[in-house]
Amino acid sequence: QVQLVESGGGLVQAGGSLRLSCAASGRTFSSYAMGWFRQAPGKEREFVAAINWSGATDYANSVKGRFTISRDNAKNTVYLQMNSLKPEDTAVYYCARNKYSSLSRRRYEYDDWGQGTQVTVSS
Repeated sequence: QVQLVESGGGLVQAGGSLRLSCAASGRTFSSYAMGWFRQAPGKEREFVAAINWSGATDYANSVKGRFTISRDNAKNTVYLQMNSLKPEDTAVYYCARNKYSSLSRRRYEYDDWGQGTQVTVSS
């Protein structure tokens, strides 16, 4: 099992930026595909972005052009740079490891999850 710890959440005004980090345990981090999901109050957890072992990425339409996912294999860390934030981006953000090492939007394909970090965007 991989341990994941998110950080970097907080309160920001609309139009602002935040960078989330997710530190992972495990000696084979470079082979993992990683994803970011978010869950707003009263809503289902939804896909935000994913990155695979080769650096290929995928984004939800709602964040494309504003968010950037990246990874630093030397630090066993995946990042989510969030720019031009909107109030509707307010949610708890989770990072997760894809059990098939694939670039996927399917929540059930992720079997290791962090505890989440709160992002609040004020209008």
